[in-house]
Amino acid sequence: MASNRPQNETQISSSLPGLTHHITTHNKDGKAVIYSSDAAKWSSLFDNTMAFNVVYTNTSPPQLSTTSDIEAHKELMASGGPGLTLKSGTICRIVDFGPGKEPLMHRTQSLDFGVVLEGEVEMGLDGGAGETRRLRRGDVAVQRGTNHGKFLLMFSLSLRLSPERNTVANFEKSLAKCDTGKWLGSNVVRAPGCARY
Repeated sequence: MASNRPQNETQISSSLPGLTHHITTHNKDGKAVIYSSDAAKWSSLFDNTMAFNVVYTNTSPPQLSTTSDIEAHKELMASGGPGLTLKSGTICRIVDFGPGKEPLMHRTQSLDFGVVLEGEVEMGLDGGAGETRRLRRGDVAVQRGTNHGKFLLMFSLSLRLSPERNTVANFEKSLAKCDTGKWLGSNVVRAPGCARY
């Protein structure tokens, strides 16, 4: 991927462009605004076998009524960052693997969504022959607490928010306006012109 974005100071791969994290919030009028735009910071592991870039962490369910979640994330990162998982929360991270490195078989007590951003990675499982897949750009793996030999390049997780935890005062009203009272499976059928939540 050709890019004119300069690399981040701490990244290990010279072939990837630099990354920026954009975090949003609400202003006093309830309008969406950018809270911060920061260059990625990488932590290399295992003699530059891989590097982690933690984009954001949060508790579950997310508490977004103030920016205290962002401050808690900053404090966690200043204290050395999270482990592989948070006991009760979400980690959004990007992982950069050095080429030709051996996989590190591991298992986490988490549900991980991995999206390959650039290059290719072989995902190996411990179930025997045939339990490997070559993942290419755009491929997604859902790791359901299984023993596996690769992290992937990024995971992203969206969590539904409780209305009382949202900073927009009329969020609950907007849900009610869109809610038809009908259900389709586990999802509420929305009125025409309303987005799904």
